[in-house]
Formats: sequence, C-alpha cells, structure tokens
Amino acid sequence: MNDLLRDLELLKVKAKLLAPRMKQCEYLDEGMKITLYRYRQKNLEEFFTMEGALVACKDVDGLFTALNKSHCSDEWRLFIDSSKFNLNAVLLHNGNVLPSIPIAHAFGIKESDDNMKQLLQYIKYDTYKWNICADLKVIAILLGLQLGYTEFPCFLCEWDSKDKACHYVKRIWPAIKILEPGHKNVKHHSLVESSRILLPLLHIKLGLMKNFVKAMYGS
Repeated sequence: MNDLLRDLELLKVKAKLLAPRMKQCEYLDEGMKITLYRYRQKNLEEFFTMEGALVACKDVDGLFTALNKSHCSDEWRLFIDSSKFNLNAVLLHNGNVLPSIPIAHAFGIKESDDNMKQLLQYIKYDTYKWNICADLKVIAILLGLQLGYTEFPCFLCEWDSKDKACHYVKRIWPAIKILEPGHKNVKHHSLVESSRILLPLLHIKLGLMKNFVKAMYGS
C-alpha cells in the first residue's frame, strides 16, 4: 500500500481517502491496518519544537544527519517568506543541486519584528549565520526598518524618497554605514547583518512588472 501511494504521488489527504475506499471495495484484506503511511515523518519530529502557532527546527545538524546529508552553512541560504496565512522558512541549496529543506512554519501569524526574532531564535540563526534571501518587506523587518511612508527606504544607501528633484538625475547615493534605531527610518535593532542579505532579483522584477501592469490597467 505504501508503494502504491508513493508511485501515485498522492498528497496525504488524498492517500487517506484512497485507502478506506479500497478497503470498502474489498481490494484490501479486512484485517489490514492503514496507518503506517501517516507516520512517515515520525523519525524527524524529534528535531522540531512547537511554540504556539510556530513549528521550528531546534536541531538543524541533527535534521541533516537524519536526511543523510552533510550541513555546511556556507552551502545553504535561508529563504523566509509568507502568504496571507503562513510564515515559512526554508533552507535552499546554493546551485539547487540538493532539494530544499523546510525548517520553520507558522500558521496565522504576520511578518513582524517580534515574530521574526522568535523564528530566528528557534532555528538558532546566530549559530549558523546563513545568507538570507527574502523579499524587500521581510528584509526591512530583519534590518529593523520602517515598512511604510519612509524617507529613507533603502537599506543599502541613503536614497531620499522625498527629494523628487534628484530622482532620475542623481544616480549615486551615499551608502548607509550603520543602522541605528531612531535614524534614517530605522525603528529596531537589526536581527541579522546586512552583509548576509541576498536580493532575489527575479522576485523584485516580477513585483515591478506587477505594479507596471496595475498602472497600465488603472490608466
């Protein structure tokens, strides 16, 4: 039964539906118990902890060992993103030779400074210091920047959003040297080093194109 479910590549919900139906149609013996495939993650549960709505990996090295993989933090990057309902953290292999490994998931919480701090603490980010790949909103939260209505929205330079006379004219802006709360739209202390941030260029290009299409439709 496990081999059949794997070959059909069924999701867990679909597998739970197929097994009882096959039993009803007498394709399976009455004494057969359909339980084993529901616990395929059992040997990995010991590496995770749950705190409220957050489930996070408390032992990344142990998780890699259980997956028969060696862990070198320089070979992996941490991707953090969220939808309307979920906040996820996944380790992506540089070059995408190895599959991605989810290490944190939360349902019903938003992207905020406190939630990000809690997530990084549970996965022991200070120990591994992965490079981080995320959208600009998550990057702003990780670096303690104000999210909206900002005069200095860039974490790389002191680009002045209100200096419209220099827009499209001034190409080089001075680089930001420190992120100190209370200055240049910085609200909180940075949770990660700015040198560890990787900008997802494709993500940014798709976002710009989406806004461009919206502007065309509005006009």
